[in-house]
Amino acid sequence: MELNGSSIVVAGASGVLRSEISLRLAAMGAHLTLSGRSVDRLRRPEFEDAHLVAADLRDPAASKGLLDAALAAHGRVDMVVNAAGVVAFGSVDELDSDTLEELFMTNVFAAVFLSQATLSVLSEGGTIAHISGVIAEQNFPGMAAYGASKAALRSFNEGFGREARRRKIRVLDIRPPHTETGLVNRAIAGTAPAFPEGLSPSSVAEVIVGALADPTVRDVPADRFG
Repeated sequence: MELNGSSIVVAGASGVLRSEISLRLAAMGAHLTLSGRSVDRLRRPEFEDAHLVAADLRDPAASKGLLDAALAAHGRVDMVVNAAGVVAFGSVDELDSDTLEELFMTNVFAAVFLSQATLSVLSEGGTIAHISGVIAEQNFPGMAAYGASKAALRSFNEGFGREARRRKIRVLDIRPPHTETGLVNRAIAGTAPAFPEGLSPSSVAEVIVGALADPTVRDVPADRFG
């Protein structure tokens, strides 16, 4: 897929990995619409030409508003990349209902809402990409609920991808290994265990953008990141 001149929406663009992805897309000539819960966190000189939208994607109406804003700014939508997500740590017996609800609302339901809104506006041959992560392939103690939310997203992408293919739309499930984004230090509950050093956000973003640009790629598993 030619990224130069494409209209691309990046949801959850204020995080470290999301910013790295957005920077590469901008450098390749994409017309960007970037969303986050706070527009102020999206502002940086490299994105001066991007359209910035405040959106809490846990609200179904926010996804429609985001896509409408992208259409108004750039006339069409060719690709949507969902990089929003939260993490929580702790054993199952420590898990409270508020944490569980937040994990699934942000990591799963928001992705479903965004996918629904995207279908009505995405150009034929377009792409919807969701980042689930390596934990969707193998869950770990102390991360059971978080891993379950990401596995649910991966499963959704698998079924949704088969539906969307009939409409000539590609759905990508992207599962990078642990990456040094600082997300583990912003957990909504619990304390992160000691992780080995993760991959650099720059190298992970490079693989992701390469997959976005290659229309033959329909799945990006952890081992693709080296």
